[in-house]
Amino acid sequence: MNKLLDLLQKETVLLLDGAMGTELFARGLVSGGSPEEWNVTHPERVQDVHRAYVEAGSNIILTNSFGGTRYRLKLHNFQDRVVELNRAAAQNARAVADTAGRTVLVAGSMGPTGELLIPMGSMSYEECRDAFAEQARGLVEGGVDILWVETMSDLNEVKAAVEGARSVDPDIPICATMSYDTRGRTMMGVTGAQMVQELAGLGLTAVGANCGNNLIDTEAALAEMHAAAPDVILIAKANAGMPRYEGDKLIYDGTPEVMAAYADRVRRHGISLIGGCCGSGPAHIRMMRQVLDGAIPVPEVAPLTPQAAAPEAAGRTRERRVRRG
Repeated sequence: MNKLLDLLQKETVLLLDGAMGTELFARGLVSGGSPEEWNVTHPERVQDVHRAYVEAGSNIILTNSFGGTRYRLKLHNFQDRVVELNRAAAQNARAVADTAGRTVLVAGSMGPTGELLIPMGSMSYEECRDAFAEQARGLVEGGVDILWVETMSDLNEVKAAVEGARSVDPDIPICATMSYDTRGRTMMGVTGAQMVQELAGLGLTAVGANCGNNLIDTEAALAEMHAAAPDVILIAKANAGMPRYEGDKLIYDGTPEVMAAYADRVRRHGISLIGGCCGSGPAHIRMMRQVLDGAIPVPEVAPLTPQAAAPEAAGRTRERRVRRG
């Protein structure tokens, strides 16, 4: 049973959530700490983030498991707790979704390993596949409705993640998004057209773009996907504009008004699954919900233009591929 397709039969556009990392930092997570460990040490705070997005209008919430493979958890010496921490991540989101009073789906977030596949790195395809299978096992045991492979740069890593997930549950819906920077390519040079064409045979429920360098490049990649595969269900989960430093704080220039206007644009271009990534919080999602529902007019804002990020901000952009922000 594909709960995502079932819900799309009732709602033409589904609203996703926003960032997880920044919301956890606002609740006390310290720099260098493990967001995934919070699934067991501070489950009430993780659930509070999920609840804020549900109350803002999200139809789908992503689990706090972006860095949940053994490779990322090894940074905190938690590589032996993969199934436990991912199961808890799913259970936290499930607890909120099941008390929402409406249908809210839980998507198991599966971010990149942070390693490079052979020949550019030392990780074999089989090791990559097995790492994602281990993560998927915990997420499925915790009760996710969907497995959500996100912020990817390498098509082979996407394929390994999908194969690993299918080895755990052959029937669970799987979605995949890649992160597009300048020139409409991922860090590994993949275009939007390449993505939809090379993943076409994997039976994914939806594909798309998340995170990325800026709204313009993300929307351009999505337009390329739509042109190459008009019938594919697409996902837009862009960052809230561009990051910049104000003192020691990283600020995104995408206000709720900017993100609400973006939600309207991508909906008009045929995108069915819309949300926010780094820099987006419940306020952004709430205004996006109001615009998508026609409760308020589309904000009249000038489109954000790409600006050269400071070196520190560019470094933080790369970091987002490790921890969804």
